[in-house]
Amino acid sequence: MEDAKTISTDAPTVPHSDAATRIAVAYGDGIGPEIMEATLRVLRAAGAHLEALPIEVGEGVYRRGFTAGIEPCAWDILRSTRVFLKAPISTPQGGGFKSLNVTIRKTLGLFANVRPCTAYSPFVATAHPTMDLIVVRENEEDLYAGIEHRQTDEVYQCLKLITRPGCERIVRHAFELARLQGRKKVTCMTKDNIMKLTDGLFHQVFDEIGAQYPDIQQEHMIIDIGMARAATQPERFDVIVTLNLYGDILSDVTAEVAGSVGLAPSANIGDTCAMFEAIHGSAPDIAGQDLANPSGLLLAAVMMLVHIGQPEPAQRIHNAWLRTLEDGVHTGDVFNAAHSRRRVGTRAFADAVIANLGESPTTLAPVFYHPSAPRTVPHRERRTPAAKVLDGVDVFVSWRGDEHELAAQLQTAETDALKLQMITNRGVKVWPEGLPETFKTDHWRCRFLTRHGQALSNADLLRLMERIDAAKIDFIKTEHLCRFDGVPGYSLGQGQ
Repeated sequence: MEDAKTISTDAPTVPHSDAATRIAVAYGDGIGPEIMEATLRVLRAAGAHLEALPIEVGEGVYRRGFTAGIEPCAWDILRSTRVFLKAPISTPQGGGFKSLNVTIRKTLGLFANVRPCTAYSPFVATAHPTMDLIVVRENEEDLYAGIEHRQTDEVYQCLKLITRPGCERIVRHAFELARLQGRKKVTCMTKDNIMKLTDGLFHQVFDEIGAQYPDIQQEHMIIDIGMARAATQPERFDVIVTLNLYGDILSDVTAEVAGSVGLAPSANIGDTCAMFEAIHGSAPDIAGQDLANPSGLLLAAVMMLVHIGQPEPAQRIHNAWLRTLEDGVHTGDVFNAAHSRRRVGTRAFADAVIANLGESPTTLAPVFYHPSAPRTVPHRERRTPAAKVLDGVDVFVSWRGDEHELAAQLQTAETDALKLQMITNRGVKVWPEGLPETFKTDHWRCRFLTRHGQALSNADLLRLMERIDAAKIDFIKTEHLCRFDGVPGYSLGQGQ
């Protein structure tokens, strides 16, 4: 038998007491009601002290006209309990519907998405039997800000927003989690060789905060090779911290590499609230057939129990679940002839876990959950603002002609303070000295910079925009170009 593992997902925000802890519970869509019912049965049998307050979210709420998938009364329960156990939900296809998960995470400030990915070899098939890593995903920013626009007939835009406070919170959370669990290394993954300002900030903050944790190994990897290595050499990783979109994809990859996405839990942690869920979806194709594996949601509930200060039932459930895997009692998604003894459905699997309460695994490492003190939210000191100097403006225009005609028109709009420096199309410089092979659309970025290096004012930009409007050019957006403490806060055009 492997050595016992001491695990803690995060110090709890809700201190332990003998009184039942009130939690919000959503049964979800598709397989959600089945796996939630199974999970709650196990929690009750293990002696968890909980008062479950049901709320309705998901497809039915969307269909009643609430485009966020949640009704106002549900927010009151979420804010009063501060703990949410959620089954997977379905978002209707098509425009007009916002992701419920993103809405809840951002509205309640659940900035850290913690996703453990562990192999359970030989009982669950995997090519990486020693894999045991945690993906810590930033949960509120990046492209998931959901700010999108159609700007021209041909071009759509999604804004990638990265903030220093957001980077600081998630990076510190990853290092604190590593220290709490006795893990040896934190790996940061970004694409800062391309997105030098946004991903570059995340990498910079990782280096800054990492210097405060000399006891933990640290490394940075570009996300593409990092994700490839996580898929083929997951044993080399311990804790991975990354941005929102990358973390979403990476955690699904690592969960599948570990054995099955269906086994993977997820905790969404904020300063005052937390949400716990499986990482998989609602699987409507098998809904109502007693086929779904409740393990992802059950292990998420284990993370919840630790978070609210109930480590004893968390430990009983987790060890019983491991023993059930060892016994070969498996749902169809992980059933294999070599190590499975009995194929069961959702209800029978929950029954088997309940029957094993009080037992421990004999081959897999048993877990030990230790009590933790209530989590202390660090006070964040605001940085002294950088000295900002306005250098110019990027004017985005809709234009059906070529770049030379556009440049000639824009040059007639130049002012004494601002001169046209560059035109790009899809980020690539096309004027001056562009190449005819470059593919172009009807969306152009036109960069005007100060003529003589002097600082500009907003009034200078307004005069320019009046002249562009008078030239009958369809401008659709502007972006100020500023230096902060002398460092340009804007990227060069590709090829510039």
